[in-house]
Amino acid sequence: AMALCLKQVFNKDKTFRPRKKFEPGTQRFELYKKAQASLKSGLDLKAVVQLPPGESINDWIAVHVVDFFNRINLIYGTMSEYCTERSCPIMSGGLKYEYRWQDDSKYKKPTKLSAPQYMCMLMDWIEMLINNEDIFPTRIGVPFPRQFQQVCTKILTRLFRVFVHVYIHHFDSIINMGAEAHVNTCYKHFYYFIREFSLIDHRELEPLVRM
Repeated sequence: AMALCLKQVFNKDKTFRPRKKFEPGTQRFELYKKAQASLKSGLDLKAVVQLPPGESINDWIAVHVVDFFNRINLIYGTMSEYCTERSCPIMSGGLKYEYRWQDDSKYKKPTKLSAPQYMCMLMDWIEMLINNEDIFPTRIGVPFPRQFQQVCTKILTRLFRVFVHVYIHHFDSIINMGAEAHVNTCYKHFYYFIREFSLIDHRELEPLVRM
């Protein structure tokens, strides 16, 4: 039922960025299929995120980071017509939280951006990282870099901010589009995953703590 509702709610051409796919025949593709199957089986989400016996933790994290990027990308892509320079001149989560953008190229210092600008920078930055073979190796036998989990923490922390912004500033739009159940499930799945592997500093979670 969820997939059906998804098709109605989310327009394929609304995706903010092209979906990143796993190559069939690879270990990660198999893991992705395993994760999707348990998700569809209606299992408790807390159980779904646990590392399957005998699997590598870094592979499991890599699969989920890419999958969450795809899902959150789609959620934001669908919301993006409501999130404009005018409606959201600052990337924030309510009055208390403001998120500034920083990267290694254009914005060396934390910089105030509008929400749509921030989202653009964020999705480009994540896409660049997950397509980088030195960080997300896809070839069999190529090891993950030492700082892999740190990079994933940074990606997931920033993706969490998309939920913060969407929930606090665009919840009416989510409800009007009939997407509430889907967004909530995606958020819960994400939340249980980051808690299971302690991937985000708990202070980052405060804006949505009442959820």
